[in-house]
Amino acid sequence: MTADAFFSAEPSVRSSWRLAILMGANSRTYKFALGDALLEHARHGHTEILLRELAVPYAMSLVEHTVRAPQAPEGTSIGKADFLAIAAAEREETQKLGRPTDLLLEAAVKSMPAMVMQKFHNLRGGTEVRHRFYEVAGSPSQRIVRLTPELLQVAQSEQAAGLRMELGARWSIVESSFAAGIGRALIEEGVAVDWSTLKLTDKRRRRPVTGVADALIGFQHGRCLICDDILDLADAVAVDHVFPYSLMQRYASVGGWDGPDLDVLWNLAPAHEACNSAKSDRLPRSDELERLVRRNEAIMGSPHPLRKTLQLALNSGPSSRRCSLWVDFLREVQKCCI
Repeated sequence: MTADAFFSAEPSVRSSWRLAILMGANSRTYKFALGDALLEHARHGHTEILLRELAVPYAMSLVEHTVRAPQAPEGTSIGKADFLAIAAAEREETQKLGRPTDLLLEAAVKSMPAMVMQKFHNLRGGTEVRHRFYEVAGSPSQRIVRLTPELLQVAQSEQAAGLRMELGARWSIVESSFAAGIGRALIEEGVAVDWSTLKLTDKRRRRPVTGVADALIGFQHGRCLICDDILDLADAVAVDHVFPYSLMQRYASVGGWDGPDLDVLWNLAPAHEACNSAKSDRLPRSDELERLVRRNEAIMGSPHPLRKTLQLALNSGPSSRRCSLWVDFLREVQKCCI
């Protein structure tokens, strides 16, 4: 799915934000730190702040994440003046102070306008999202960041908390793909699902990456796949098997299931717990299948490893004929249910 198609499915400021977070190219994780800092200031209603004020949560969140995982791909050359090198060197003192050291803060203020703030709105292919979330003004010695009404709308919407969770999940996925040992496995083999924890894991070491629902929900525009209403954080959320898992068990007793594995990512979708319970083991309706097609196509438009996971599933469809489109793949799965 193209960025235009994702936006057209639900033309809104939130869709522009999700495109920036979920579908932008990621050579480092600066975009996620900036997005988190923007949401933090905007939720308090700030419309104009000093760059130094924005740099504080930006630097702090990057320092916190460097403790857990690399913030650039394995093998990336990082010089002493690189912001990530400075963040690593100042990490211990920053954590002790509970704020960025002067050196780290200055490095953030210096690097942000020329780096991440120029690229935040960019998508792959040289395009940009439809809405802008900030503008940078002022002299180099006194930069001002103007937060746009569109950013405030996102940060103060009913989906704001969910958008922050989506950002956190995407950050975890990307930094895991950078990590030595599991990054290559994620990129080459995609992710698995640990049903005991409802976490996505790498397939080799089974190391948790992020929650299944948090990783997928943004590609569904924050909506329940069954009823198509907004999934609020206050709602009880379940992970639905769109084609019921019981099909595999049922057919196993009468000659075997000829379809694909139904217990993997392409067939899983966040839904209201009440909707999931009411759906039970019935087959998906046509409108649910349409939404699943759009969701899976949206994931295919994102950077690895979720895209790789779905590509592998698409290539090993239920028939001898290789499917290149999700609508064809799901049609073949339906034939297996007859």
